[in-house]
Amino acid sequence: MLKTTKIPWYAAGLHFECLCCGRCCSGPGAGYIWVTRPEIEFIADFLKIPIGQLRREYLRRVGLRTTVVEQPVTRDCMFLQQRDAQRKCAIYSVRPNQCRTWPFWPNNLTSQKTWNKAAQKCPGINRGRLCTFEEIQKIKNSRKWWLNVKQTINS
Repeated sequence: MLKTTKIPWYAAGLHFECLCCGRCCSGPGAGYIWVTRPEIEFIADFLKIPIGQLRREYLRRVGLRTTVVEQPVTRDCMFLQQRDAQRKCAIYSVRPNQCRTWPFWPNNLTSQKTWNKAAQKCPGINRGRLCTFEEIQKIKNSRKWWLNVKQTINS
């Protein structure tokens, strides 16, 4: 029996250009910005604060996982800040993997409909350069971005 492989609907690639608008980091709905232990260490080091202080001021536990706290009124990520008339990430160089892989999240890639729904919030979706299927898969499946950082630091 031949095994058939379903070709993803985005096999020809997708257009995406980050416009640095901050909409992916903002409300109005509540969400979760999951962080791992290594990411917590990188963020604390980047902010030059102890991990305990980072946990108290910027993070909260949800079950067995940890998420970045959101602004209470806007539901924006705590690290999304107004700078030079733009909303920018205060921890961009050490941002969590979840942020690095936007918009190529599995739920956004389920169908063209879910992709276009994400485009309603993100004006960079369906514009800009064509990201190939291979690039999308690599981004979507990335997990431990910090390994490359550690290798660079140790080189």
